[in-house]
Amino acid sequence: MNRRQSIKALGIGAVSSGLLLDACQAPVAKETPKTDGQEFGRQDFEIRRDKELAAATFFTAEEMAAITILGDIILPKDERSGSASELGVPAFIEFIVKDEPEHQLPMRGGLRWLDVYCLNHYEHPFAACTPAQRLEVVDEIAYPFKQKPGMEQGVAFFNKMRELTAIGFFTSKDGIKDLGYMGNAPGKWEGVPADVLKLYGLEGV
Repeated sequence: MNRRQSIKALGIGAVSSGLLLDACQAPVAKETPKTDGQEFGRQDFEIRRDKELAAATFFTAEEMAAITILGDIILPKDERSGSASELGVPAFIEFIVKDEPEHQLPMRGGLRWLDVYCLNHYEHPFAACTPAQRLEVVDEIAYPFKQKPGMEQGVAFFNKMRELTAIGFFTSKDGIKDLGYMGNAPGKWEGVPADVLKLYGLEGV
């Protein structure tokens, strides 16, 4: 089982499955109807809040670089779909920590822990480490049941990072396609089956 299959098998059940299913079931219109210049079905305060969140910045450029690298380690590009960064996961994480501020301290504290750990071991912050060094660090914090003493904060951070990455990835258009989720589809009527017509002597009717 490869890394992507492991995430899908183990991670999706642990992440916010309700959020994932809600996103999967939500109908997607080609064009959102407008009413009096506003987004249809949304209150003015909701529209204002989204604009405020989009205009604000939480993570620094250095933090975003680390988030992007980690996301692509968790869900790299393969023959089925693009990597986490290619599907917009870093931007999703930036938005979600502003929309749900309870994620801010664990994420920023975890990124700081990661940089301090890398500075102590490799004399560089995480984003400046070599690919091999980054994977070495991830292997230390990616497996809660193999957690070593002193690595608790790193493991907790990586769990949250993996959760947000999986949610962002598998609620994107390409991520849903990667899951093979078909959604509701209209039935196709092709008439009464031939064997049933024959049974009742109605062939050719």
